[in-house]
Amino acid sequence: MQEEMKNKHHTSLTIIFLMVNLVCIQPMKRRDILNTLLNTTEYDPRIAPDFERNEATRVHVQLSVISIDSINEVSMDYTLNAILRQTWIDPRLNFSHLSNISMLELDHRRMSDVWLPDTFFRNEKTATLHAITVPNKLLHITNDGRVRYSIRVSLTLSCTMDLRFFPMDDQICSILAESYGYSIDNVHLMWEPKNSFIIQTTDDEYSLPQFYQHKPVETLKYSIVNPSNVEFSGLQAKLYLRRNLGYYMSQVFIPSILIVTLSWISFWIHVDAVPARVSLGVICVLTMTTQSAGVRNFLPRVSYIKAIDVWMAFGLLFVFAALLEYAYVNVQTRKHHKQVKKSEKKDKNGETNDKEICPEYFMERARRVDRISRIVFPVSYILFNIVFWSAYLSK
Repeated sequence: MQEEMKNKHHTSLTIIFLMVNLVCIQPMKRRDILNTLLNTTEYDPRIAPDFERNEATRVHVQLSVISIDSINEVSMDYTLNAILRQTWIDPRLNFSHLSNISMLELDHRRMSDVWLPDTFFRNEKTATLHAITVPNKLLHITNDGRVRYSIRVSLTLSCTMDLRFFPMDDQICSILAESYGYSIDNVHLMWEPKNSFIIQTTDDEYSLPQFYQHKPVETLKYSIVNPSNVEFSGLQAKLYLRRNLGYYMSQVFIPSILIVTLSWISFWIHVDAVPARVSLGVICVLTMTTQSAGVRNFLPRVSYIKAIDVWMAFGLLFVFAALLEYAYVNVQTRKHHKQVKKSEKKDKNGETNDKEICPEYFMERARRVDRISRIVFPVSYILFNIVFWSAYLSK
């Protein structure tokens, strides 16, 4: 009986001891887990995750474009606001054995303690990291060692444009991302398998003031070898943009068509109305010249001929030809008046000459040229339009 009482007492003490231990042992705090992982004696942020295993760290990249703000033909660049997201696995940051917490979120002031890829944009002209109200950075570490890192940036990227078909042109603007210091043996950039490139818009088709996206974005991988024969990993995203003709139709093409048509009114004005016909012709020529100069101010000085150059040149040619047409008509008219005066003078003197040209001959020639021009000029301009639009829109 006494021995049975001792056993019950021993069992009670054991249960009390276990309960005290359960109460006293607290789960590791997130701060403690983070300090354990980023202990400088165990973790070195200056070394790539798989460096010691002689393997390349696979960095998956996703680019989320918030907005494309402008595309500049003169400087041949474009500006966009985007979020760059990168994901990789760092085995040294696996904390599944320390806690059942699924994820740790780091403050931007602690991110320098973690290894980060050295991704840069090869065709970048200028870039800005957003820092209002704090640096726009995010770094999450999951319990299996997966690191998710994202930053928000504004980029001005170069885009070599072919303006031969301007303004009926298509442009391909690329985004080139590479690892700057780590060779492909240490860091291998890869696009995310799903949703590698996102344009954040509610519309099915993202549009700009002058462009719209006529093909889906194409994502590619490439590698580049520097002069030291070291290979680096890179990613490319191609944006297929087509210029919207609406602005140029309303501001360039339709006004120039009206100016050319206006110059034809001269053919219906009497041949003796010199001030009216000369003023109309000169005004049309000057207007076309001014419009052509205004268009050129917004385009780079390239060595090849653009579609807009062809259009403006032929428009100027037609209005100038209308002015030259009246110059010829005016010459015939003056000959008419000169011959009339000469005939009247001879009639007064009683002189006659059957071989003289009839004064009405020059006037009839002038009027016939006007009648022909009323048909030839519009028909020629219509044929030019058919050839022009067929050639440049069927590209």
